[in-house]
Amino acid sequence: MPKWVGAAGCCINGDGKLLMVKGKDDDIWSVPSGGQELNESLQECCVREVWEETGYKVEVVRHLTTKKETWGEWDAEVHYFLVRLIGGSKQFQDPDDLIGDIDWVSRTDIGQLQLQYPEDYNLLMGLLEFSSFI
Repeated sequence: MPKWVGAAGCCINGDGKLLMVKGKDDDIWSVPSGGQELNESLQECCVREVWEETGYKVEVVRHLTTKKETWGEWDAEVHYFLVRLIGGSKQFQDPDDLIGDIDWVSRTDIGQLQLQYPEDYNLLMGLLEFSSFI
């Protein structure tokens, strides 16, 4: 079975809100993420994907978790990282043209969103709940 490997960036701003992106053709939200390119570390992939999808520059703080699952005929492995905002600004510059909105989402609001990966809910809520300690 072919394998897909990628990274996702979880970024919380000074107001305790999580950076999320919405699909262009739907109302489904996720943290910025994407596939690892050739000769790219997972941390580099994470930083690149956040920048490409949002315009924000981040640095990796630490690895949070790895999610492994099967997508059709693919084995998928997504590495989630906590990242820190270090610059940039909100920009629609996704080379895949899949992003319809970029927003900072509060703990209260995240429960109202349709998540692309509902299994991420507890991880995201936990990060938002303890954001003042991060």
